[in-house]
Amino acid sequence: MRTLFDPAELPPRRIYQVLTASVVPRPIAWVSTVSADGVANLAPYSFFSVSSTQPPVVQFTSVTRKDSLRNIEATGEFVINLATEPLVAAVNASSATYGSDVDEFAALGIETEPSERVRPVRVAGSPVAIECTLHGVTPVGDSFVVMGDVVTIAVRPEALADDGLPDFTELAPLSRLGRNEWGLPPRVVMLDRPHRPE
Repeated sequence: MRTLFDPAELPPRRIYQVLTASVVPRPIAWVSTVSADGVANLAPYSFFSVSSTQPPVVQFTSVTRKDSLRNIEATGEFVINLATEPLVAAVNASSATYGSDVDEFAALGIETEPSERVRPVRVAGSPVAIECTLHGVTPVGDSFVVMGDVVTIAVRPEALADDGLPDFTELAPLSRLGRNEWGLPPRVVMLDRPHRPE
């Protein structure tokens, strides 16, 4: 017999814990922004996915209103840096609650590089950076779904495979699991998608 978790009967924190321990693994959008006053910000978000490919739109969810969201609403720009295994300590450290006047890049000694099309800087050590302009923000309960129009995808050359696409092994992407658990790059299985039912 299954254990049932009823949102109508449990506190929101418990449902959050059940959901984040169930919907796993979750890729991490390491979002860099800049405030209207020019203060850089960097924070990880594990509710992250692709919304559309034509046009290319990506999305992440901010649970409650945070500095990243406020900066994006003020400037209309952000960068999603891929969070990777070699960067796990810095990604985790950047999840702390810093004041809005603190530059997490400077506070944590994270190297930056300029972006091509937007004002927020990229994480120099991240193999993939997706530069975005704001597509829209949709409030959902206590959260905000942030969608970004992709204006360029910057990939480090060593992270590209022979076919010109990002190579999973070189990316070594991190993921979030439940509790304080982090996922490291998993084993990869190759399966071609069937064109029609067998």
